[in-house]
Amino acid sequence: MEYVKKIAGVCLFILIWSVISVYGGLSGWWLKPIAPPNDAEQFFSSTVELIEQNTKGNIAFALIENGEVAKEYFVSKDQHIDRNSLFPTASFSKWMTAYGVMKLIEQGKIDLDQPISNYLTRWSLPSSEFGSEKVTVRHLLSHTSGLTDKLGFADYRPNETMPSLIESLNQPKASSGKQVKITLGVPVGEEWIYSGGGYLILQLLIEEVTQQGFAEYMQQAVFAPLSMQRSNYDFIGSHENISNFYDQEGNPSEMYQYASSAATGLSSSIADLTRFVQANIHPAQQNGAISKNTIDSMRTPLGHKLGADIWGLGVMLYAPTASGDYVYGHDGSNEPAINSAVRINPETGDAVIVLASGNKTLASTIGYHWVLWQTGYPDFLAFEAALQSAFQPWAIGSLLIILLMSILFIRRR
Repeated sequence: MEYVKKIAGVCLFILIWSVISVYGGLSGWWLKPIAPPNDAEQFFSSTVELIEQNTKGNIAFALIENGEVAKEYFVSKDQHIDRNSLFPTASFSKWMTAYGVMKLIEQGKIDLDQPISNYLTRWSLPSSEFGSEKVTVRHLLSHTSGLTDKLGFADYRPNETMPSLIESLNQPKASSGKQVKITLGVPVGEEWIYSGGGYLILQLLIEEVTQQGFAEYMQQAVFAPLSMQRSNYDFIGSHENISNFYDQEGNPSEMYQYASSAATGLSSSIADLTRFVQANIHPAQQNGAISKNTIDSMRTPLGHKLGADIWGLGVMLYAPTASGDYVYGHDGSNEPAINSAVRINPETGDAVIVLASGNKTLASTIGYHWVLWQTGYPDFLAFEAALQSAFQPWAIGSLLIILLMSILFIRRR
């Protein structure tokens, strides 16, 4: 019986240490930033080293301090890349769409909490036992509508005919190759599920409310006022000074078109995204920007995963700041190897912008290192890395517990 009690005691202490280890991993205890706090020079040089080791295509990287560009760095494979070069941004497009929606909300043309069915005439959500009529703009922006499509829009070759918006809503082409329907699969507002289909609906919402094409509205309401001179939803191959497409090995790849402009179709540049970031950090200084109150409201936590706040109104909430706010922004990833990341710390006015072609994860990896450096916390996209960081402390601690309990038991004997 005494042996059983000792073993039970060891197991209890190991269980307690396991909980502490995992909590520490998710809180960044076991992770070391690539630069000391507030050492922007070291962070920049460490990031450049990371870029040089992992870039097989093109990359554009900007570090912003208190709303101003502090450093920029570019890598060019087969053509000149500069701050005005266009890159595809993939799902980063959703943040820009959300910004356009919030502008209509400020103008009183859309209500966040009105059912989307009040605004749509050309298409409607299929009826569902979960109550399609309950879905609001707030739900769509925050991926809490109950839609379970998890799109992932597939690419189209340059010579392929693009489907209309309504055709995509009725029969979307998924990157998974599976047949997908844009319909509710869980109760409205009860669960966070990433939905590209929700942003396709928001694209239609903008067109219905403004009586303009989506690209036309975004140009007039967002890009032009913020002096974002190159951003657009055209086929990127029709423009000059662009980043070519590459696969993971750095081999040239065919350029693609995207059926959902709002969800994944934006092309932009470091120069334009810098202006967008500045409009978020210092909106009062930017003509045509939405207000600070509106920007702050976009960071209200609405989407949650494993108890963590991860999503607001169209923005990712990467990690908490010291004051209880959130580092926010959006990443994007697409085939063959496209990656983008833009993240802002509202507490400091600092930000990072990364656009990459030829690597599926490098922009997000740099964004992760920046968040850890800024806050001491790993961002939620790095959940697996945070958990892995807990393994070594857990193993060492568990061995020490076994060793110490064994010594105590022997001495008592």
